[in-house]
Amino acid sequence: MTRTDTAWRTVNARPERVYQAFVDPVALAAWLPPNGMKGRFEEFDLRPGGAYRMVLTFLERDRLTQAKTSKDTDVAEGRFIEVIPNRRIVQEAKFESDDPRFAGTMVITWSFDDCPNGTRVTVRCDNVPDGISKADHDAGLKSSLENLAAFLK
Repeated sequence: MTRTDTAWRTVNARPERVYQAFVDPVALAAWLPPNGMKGRFEEFDLRPGGAYRMVLTFLERDRLTQAKTSKDTDVAEGRFIEVIPNRRIVQEAKFESDDPRFAGTMVITWSFDDCPNGTRVTVRCDNVPDGISKADHDAGLKSSLENLAAFLK
């Protein structure tokens, strides 16, 4: 079975400004990693068919057993499927892992919808690997959205 996880948050910024936080890999690496992690892009080509490679490092010792690639890192490689400026970014992501529970391709869709208080940012993750617990994923998505809201202040 495949699982879909979603989260959303309204941020106090117009869709154009929100989109800019996604297209700059330095900005994206600053806010996307959930609390307790830091990230960096080794590759980032934001266009349909373009690839990316992100390395996330766990900063908290008690979370190290949850890493997918090594004892303290998660590495995700993917490609961008659809890029509609100021509206939506769709990407495919695969985790580097020897653990079959993290196998498969997750599809991540970020949507930016104009609303009276700013922009409603929605993330939808389809085909979430079984090794990622729903509770951990929900907490990570919520944390990333909180980081985005703080980044855009």
